[in-house]
Amino acid sequence: MNSDEELFRLAVQVGEYLSSTGRHLVSAESCTGGWVGKVLTDVPGSSAWYLGGAVVYSNLLKQSLLQVNETTLSAHGAVSEAVVREMACGALQHLGGQVAVAVSGIAGPGGEQPGKPVGTVWFAWASRRGQAVDCNARLKLITGDREAVRRRAVATALSGVLSL
Repeated sequence: MNSDEELFRLAVQVGEYLSSTGRHLVSAESCTGGWVGKVLTDVPGSSAWYLGGAVVYSNLLKQSLLQVNETTLSAHGAVSEAVVREMACGALQHLGGQVAVAVSGIAGPGGEQPGKPVGTVWFAWASRRGQAVDCNARLKLITGDREAVRRRAVATALSGVLSL
C-alpha cells in the first residue's frame, strides 16, 4: 500500500518531469474523487506544471464537462477503456495542458458488475504533441478496501504520467 509520503514523492517526480519537459498536466477523475489533484497540489510550486482537473463522478458530468459520448457510456459503461480514453482526450481539449490523466473505476465495497469486480480501475494518459494526441490506456485490478483501491489508483495514475 502506498503511504502519503510515497504519493508525495511520486507527485514531486511528476512535477520535476513535467517541468523538465515544459508541459502542463490536467486530470479527469471519477473513482479517485479529486485525490490525484490533491496529491499534486500538495507539492509546493505545483501551479507551474499542474493546471487542475475535473472530478466527474456522474456520467452526466463526464458528458457535459469532458464531452464523453453518451453512446460510449451506454455501450461500454463508465468503467471502461473507451470511456477513460474519452475522458483523457476531453480533459486535454477542455481543460488545456499537454498531458492528461484520467481514472474511472469501482472502488467498492459495492458497485460490481458482470465482468467488472470491485477493484476494476481503468486509466488513460493522453499527451499532445503539436496537433496529434497520443493516448494509452491500462486496466488494473486492485485488491483491498475502498481506501486501498483509491490510494493505489492514485499511485498508478501518477506513475503513468512519468512514462509519457
